[in-house]
This record gives sequence, C-alpha cells and structure tokens, in this order.
Amino acid sequence: MTVVELGLYALLLAVAAVAVWRVPVAALYLFLVGLAAHNAVMAALYAAGVRGSTLTAITAWKEILLAVALLRVLREAVKKRRLPFSPWLGDWLALAFAVLTVVYALIPQSTLGGHASTHTVALALRHDVIPVGAYFLGRSLVLRRDDLRRLAWTLLGVAGTVAALGLADVYLVSIGWWRTNGVVDYFHRHLGYDYHGTGEHPFVAGLPENFIYNRGGDQPFLRRLVSTFLSPLASSYLFVVALLVAAAALRRRVFVLVLGLVTVAGLLWTFSRASLLALAAGLVVLAAVRRRPFAVVVAVIVVAAAFGWTHLFPKIGPTGSWTTEDLCYQHTRTPCGAPASKAPAPTSGFSASSANEPSLHSHWVSLREGARTMIHHPQGYGLGNVGQTASRTGGATPVKAGESNYTELGVELGVFGSVLWTLWGLVLLAGLVRAGRDEPWAAGLAAAFAAVLVLAIQTDVIGDPWIAYCVWALAGALVMRTRPHERLATRSVHVVPSM
Repeated sequence: MTVVELGLYALLLAVAAVAVWRVPVAALYLFLVGLAAHNAVMAALYAAGVRGSTLTAITAWKEILLAVALLRVLREAVKKRRLPFSPWLGDWLALAFAVLTVVYALIPQSTLGGHASTHTVALALRHDVIPVGAYFLGRSLVLRRDDLRRLAWTLLGVAGTVAALGLADVYLVSIGWWRTNGVVDYFHRHLGYDYHGTGEHPFVAGLPENFIYNRGGDQPFLRRLVSTFLSPLASSYLFVVALLVAAAALRRRVFVLVLGLVTVAGLLWTFSRASLLALAAGLVVLAAVRRRPFAVVVAVIVVAAAFGWTHLFPKIGPTGSWTTEDLCYQHTRTPCGAPASKAPAPTSGFSASSANEPSLHSHWVSLREGARTMIHHPQGYGLGNVGQTASRTGGATPVKAGESNYTELGVELGVFGSVLWTLWGLVLLAGLVRAGRDEPWAAGLAAAFAAVLVLAIQTDVIGDPWIAYCVWALAGALVMRTRPHERLATRSVHVVPSM
C-alpha cells in the first residue's frame, strides 16, 4: 500500500512541480490553497494508515515546490547573468538574517548552552529560513494586474471556504468526533506535540488546548472554529489577511460582500481576540496608506466589537462537554490514574477580558520571561531551544522561550538576531507602505503585514506555514513597486517567463 501511496503522491507532486517550473507564480496559488488544507489532509492520511516516513515525505510538498521555484529563478539568473531584481535594503537584511541562522545552526549546542538535537536544529532552521526563501521567490516575480486580481479572488475565496467549513463544523460535528478521528494521534505521534486539551486519557494526549475555550471550573467549554487548519489561530490569521487585502484591492461587489461577511463570521468564531485587535491595527495602516479616514472609523468599531464579543460569545457560542478524564486532568493537572501534580488547578473566577484570564496571563508571562532570558543570555541558546520546535521533543529539550517571534528568535539567535529580524520586518513594511500609495493590492498587503507583525508579539506567526509562505512571498512580490522603473503599470510580463 505504501508503494501505491508514494506513487500517487509522486505523480501529483511532479505535475505541480512542472507547473511551478514553467510558471513560478503558480507556486503562489498552490501555497494559498494547499497550505489552507494541509493539516486537515495530513491528519486524514494519518487516520487512513499513512504513517512514518511516507507521511513525512508527503508533508514536504511545500518545501519541494518552493525549492523548485527558487531553482527556476536561479537558473534564469545564471542564464541572463543578472539578478531578477535590483537589491535594496530589505534584501540585504533578509540575506543577513538567513546567514546568521545558518551560522547558529552550525555552532555546537554546548557552546551556547542549548540542548537541541541535530534533528531539532534542522526543524528550527527550516522554521526560520522559510520566510526568507518565500520572500526571495516573491522578489523574483513581477505580477501583472490580472495576476493580482486572480490572487485576490483566490485569497478571499479560500478564506470564505475555510470560514464556511469551520462554521458548519462547530454546529454540525460533535467534539467527540474530533477526539477520535486521528487528529490527536497526528499531532502527538507524528508531529511530536504533547497537548492536554479535551480528550485527555492516561496514555493518550488530548486535542490542542486552543481547540476550545475553557470558561473555568467545570462549566461546558466553548467550541472555537478550527476548520481545515485544525487551529483557531491559524484560521484567524488567514481571515485577517484576506479581509485587509479584499478591503483594499477588490471592488464592492455582491460576491465580495458575501465572502467578506462569511470571513468576518469565521474570524469571530475563532474567538481570537488578538486577531481582532491586529485587524484593527491593519485598518489604521490601510487608512494612512490610502488616505481613507473611514478605515479608522472601521478600526474603532472592530476594537469595540472585540471587547463586546468577549462577553457575548460565551453566551451564544457553541458548547461542548468535558469527559471524566478531562475533569480529572483539570483538577490534578495530570491524567487520571497518574500521581497528582503539585501545579495549582486553573482558576475559575475570570472573564474573557479580565487580566487573570489564563490565556491572556499565559501570553503576558511568556513574553516577559522571554525578554528576561534575552537580557540574561544575550548570545542566544542556539536553534531548536524555543517554541514549537523544542516542544516537539517530548521534554528532551527545555523550552527557553515561547509564543512571541521576537523573543523566540532572540533566545535562539541572540539579541542581535531578534533585532535583525525586527528591522527586516519594519523595513519591508515601509517598502509595502510606499508601494501601496500607487497600488491598492500593495496597500492591502501592507496592512496585512502590519497585522502579522502585531500578532508576532504574542504568538509564533511564522510557525504557521500559510503565513510563512504566502504572506512573505506576496510581500516580496509587491514591495518591488518601490522602484519607479518596475511599477506595475509599466510591466506586462513575468520576470521569469514560461517555457
């Protein structure tokens, strides 16, 4: 059966690779659509019996297609003996960050005080450099107006579809199905995450904790929209990017309004308060770039809605019931049948907007402790000692920092690494803002990129492949409009032509 699975996968991948080789912009469409469905498809394959190295090979489709696109770009550059773009400050900062990451990957862990294995270092290297590779792919493409229009519709269409599927799921699919459909085993046994959400058993991990919202005590929990991403946060990031781009680049048509309303509903049902605030920040940037004061009014409405939704959603949102094992874990912080932990049980006297709400408190503590670690260990601990990467080692690698990209990169690559990554992001944002004065698509992406940088304060945004590949690739493509001789109106063909 493995031979059949790999054969089918190889055929599909070959077709996609040929398409990307002939027209590299095809990679953007494949990333926009494919990465939105990636987790759901991989979990389904795991449940169907595709395991181990076979599934690992299948999950690598995105890296393979990115490599194919970059190789095609490199081939054209060698053939023409010139780069497909004129370097600017953002390019040099991206290259410097990539070089620093590779250098840290080569430094022995013992030298820096880290504990990551070679495999963990490789995972961290991929995590950190994928945005750089995607960015340079985007830099090597010049998108025509037709490309931008199709990409905008693809983006909004994907967001609307993901939102619709997620909304149907929280009301029509029981949480019990999610506990037993293979998602838990995919995250735990294949990816190595040790989650303790609902579905916890003595010898089996549970769903990711953020699948639901715990209202405290033994009250029924709230279902959050996870959709094909299998994550409310990753889904909400897509929705924020799509809404900001659509607001800037697409005309007010009935179809746009319908997809936009579905996407807004999806964003609300993810119950991601940070994403709503990031959306407001993006709208402020859009107002400044396109000189649209009304966008500021909408931003204020979004902020007010975010605070109101924290009180309304717990009253109207879809709920689910804890299992006996769930309650046992909440009371003892250990699976039933295991020795009780000395860790205190979660508090119950809080609301979704109060300072002692566990999620908000956890984000704040993580950010504070990460900053302290950077200060006390400014040289960094090396790759693989922070965040998602370290958490996949089953406790073998102590997690030195988590959540925020700024502190995670600082603890991995030292203070200089965090400053370099932050500077690159701000310079890229400035380039998109400048480009957005003439090009609505660039203005929308400038707003979306600003929202992503805000989200990075409290979460690992580049740990979400959709953000790492799609947003950084599109940013690289659209920031080209900062040079007058490369503006969209004067170009009608791709830099990398079809074969």
